[in-house]
Amino acid sequence: MPPNEQIHEHVLPEAVEDPLKTLDIPGFNDYDEEHKDSEFNMSAEEYNEKVINKPFLQRTDIKWGNLYFMVVLHAIALYGFLTYPYFEKKMTFVWGWFLAIVANFGVAGGVHRLWSHRAFKAKVPLKIIFILSYLTSGQYSAIWWARDHRIHHKFSETDADPVNAARGFWFSHVGWLCMKRHPEVLKKAKQLDLSDILNDPVIKFEEKHFQVLRLIFAFIIPTLVPVYFWNESWYWAILSQCFMRYAYSLNCTWGINSFAHMFGNHPYDKHIEPAENFIMTLATGGEGWHNYHHVFPADYKASELGFNYITNVNLTTCLIDLAAKIGWAYDLKEPSEKLLKAVIKNRGDGSHPISHEPVKTK
Repeated sequence: MPPNEQIHEHVLPEAVEDPLKTLDIPGFNDYDEEHKDSEFNMSAEEYNEKVINKPFLQRTDIKWGNLYFMVVLHAIALYGFLTYPYFEKKMTFVWGWFLAIVANFGVAGGVHRLWSHRAFKAKVPLKIIFILSYLTSGQYSAIWWARDHRIHHKFSETDADPVNAARGFWFSHVGWLCMKRHPEVLKKAKQLDLSDILNDPVIKFEEKHFQVLRLIFAFIIPTLVPVYFWNESWYWAILSQCFMRYAYSLNCTWGINSFAHMFGNHPYDKHIEPAENFIMTLATGGEGWHNYHHVFPADYKASELGFNYITNVNLTTCLIDLAAKIGWAYDLKEPSEKLLKAVIKNRGDGSHPISHEPVKTK
């Protein structure tokens, strides 16, 4: 694979019918509805001038309901973090922290590395663990997530990128969820081939029962466990799990789109914005090595190195490796050492140790 090649080049010809058109999937409705807007017929240049560059209160692309929800969620979560009795109710706090790790595993290992990038293959038991872990995060459906992520990699930091970091930190972090999609995003989304995900039985089940499953695994179970197992009050159980833990988990995922696209070094490709960000690696269980990931998106590790307690706390890779040992994960993809070294020497910013190794001559 050439160093700057992206994994997902499967684009449907314009004449092929959109395979998602007949599906009633939560999260896809926003694309269909926004296609009806008159603004969709504008060119990218016209849209940027007439919509994006308008004063905030005059913009027509803001989803006010989503914006209000985000403000309220984070205001209550912040209140919780400031007032929570951490020592007195440490069991409930640890429970929330554990669920955040579980959610990160579902996002990083499941919808990201497995379903978005097909970086490895998984047996049904592992897929079920992934999807249940992902549901704990309370995010949108798995197909919605994978679709947006494939577009993000194929058209990174362009108008067709749903989380385009070129539009600023806040847009790439959370603003993209509070605004209508750019016309270029909508157009490119209709050309993606998602047949591999749409035909996955585990994903089909998740999509069919998505709203109920998300409610159960993201909010009901997390709240009931502390109440019934160690007599936590309903007030602190709801505040800690439905607001504090939920907001924290969301921001961990969003941070990859923002922090990891703006802060860090570029040892693998200095010509792209995604960067190596150790803080985001800690927060997400191994997803912060983003410069590497955008150069080698098909690597199941999402980083050059495997799990290491000091230099790479890649918990997701560790768990995938364990699954591989029992046969639940297989066909794990990695670039060759030769390709890796060539990319570092030819495209990196010089911050990688390999950059300074002398070139071997025969």
